Amino acid sequence: MQGSERSRVAVTGSTGLIGSALVRSLRTDGHEVVRLVRRPAGAADEVEWDPHRQHVDVAGLAGCDAIVHLAGAGIGDRRWTDAYRKEIRDSRVLGTAAIAEAAASMDPPPRVLVSGSAVGYYGDTGDRAVDEDAPPGDGFLPDVCVEWEEAAAPAQEAGVRTVFSRTGLVVARKGGAWGRMFPVFRAGLGGRLGDGRQYWSFIALHDEVAALRHLIDAESLSGPVNLTAPEPVTNGEATAAMGRVLHRPTLFNVPAPVLRGVLGEMSENVLTGQRVLPARLLESGFSFAFPTIDEAIRAALR
Repeated sequence: MQGSERSRVAVTGSTGLIGSALVRSLRTDGHEVVRLVRRPAGAADEVEWDPHRQHVDVAGLAGCDAIVHLAGAGIGDRRWTDAYRKEIRDSRVLGTAAIAEAAASMDPPPRVLVSGSAVGYYGDTGDRAVDEDAPPGDGFLPDVCVEWEEAAAPAQEAGVRTVFSRTGLVVARKGGAWGRMFPVFRAGLGGRLGDGRQYWSFIALHDEVAALRHLIDAESLSGPVNLTAPEPVTNGEATAAMGRVLHRPTLFNVPAPVLRGVLGEMSENVLTGQRVLPARLLESGFSFAFPTIDEAIRAALR
């Protein structure tokens, strides 16, 4: 996909924060994008799939050089009832299994499957820095991430280079956790969550898209790759940076018991943290455009 070579790329989750930005980036550079949709295909660039039925219209993927699989129910979209925990898991595990089986059945198969994952794989690391060699943590999200990545086995066994993009918190003005924070901080109501000492491994949306495209191109990369900026920050440091960039006070803080009361079990997702380093991404020659938290926030506001 480097230079003037035109590729055909299939993308799931193409209406989400990351997927829509990736589709725009690829099309701007002249690549053909096929979007997988969970309804009958209604446009020339659409292919139908149903993760829960394990169905993919494989014929529609013919000629695809790469598949980027980003679909999954939002972690922070709803309170974690038993039913929603099942939706979080099934949307990732069943969806990945369906895409991996489809990739394995293609003739010829795609060169690469970039399959979404998350830094939640590592669990709560405290202030301990971890890279891709670290084992999974304990709890619901680490367990989901392990199953999520294991579900790609059919593609790996078929010889498709498979990369797991373990993404951190994406800093973007609209969408995702950061998109919900910007209005609060702009109103001068932002502040630390809990004690603020939990690490947040972030990445600017621009760098997330560039890193995904790097994973498509970098033939040397397979397995897990952390998509996080090289300098993770604590929640307290991220709060201070939001105040600096937006020129707003950050006097408020939400105590942990209040968060637990409002969010239930999902509160652990913001009260615990991961100090994750992008070791393999940097080793492979990737360069961040917005490596610091201040730069990432400013980039989101542009």
